[in-house]
Amino acid sequence: MYAGSVRCKRMAFRAFDHYPATMNAQIPSDADLLMQARALGAAALAARHTLVTAESCSGGWIAKVLTDVAGSSEWFEAGMVAYSYEAKQALLGVRPETLMRHGAVSEETALEMVSGALIHSGATLAVAVTGIAGPGGGTPDKPVGSVWIAWKRRGGYPRARLFRFDGDREAVRRQTVAAALEGLAGLLN
Repeated sequence: MYAGSVRCKRMAFRAFDHYPATMNAQIPSDADLLMQARALGAAALAARHTLVTAESCSGGWIAKVLTDVAGSSEWFEAGMVAYSYEAKQALLGVRPETLMRHGAVSEETALEMVSGALIHSGATLAVAVTGIAGPGGGTPDKPVGSVWIAWKRRGGYPRARLFRFDGDREAVRRQTVAAALEGLAGLLN
């Protein structure tokens, strides 16, 4: 594969159920994220899977990291950035009732986003993220750093997890990208 592939496989293929919900880890660097993306891409290609992303608080960063990998067109299909309520509804089919009842940063919204990403693409694996990267926008119930990430395999059931990431806006977003990639890798195991 490439230098450091053993370390990368260990990082990228941990089951996301064991990923801590509260992060106090080192903030992943660009090199760390690229290493994860390379391992994920190689595994997706070997298993004949294609990926789609549905992103809110990460603003397309997951898709960017995946497409930084040369040859990603063989396993990456699409990335959708849906920041507003209207975009979540139009691009991903999130129901207005879900957004009104639970808000954009909720398990329910993340689950509908990930399902919508698969419905609106030909991909076989999807990830969706919605959260509060900060510095503003947090509430006592949903503080800055709260991020819901959902994953789904075509034909399977979606799974979502709430993370509470520490740090500034960039740190929250970097940790979101790393957790999203790790969860996608978990779908391939």
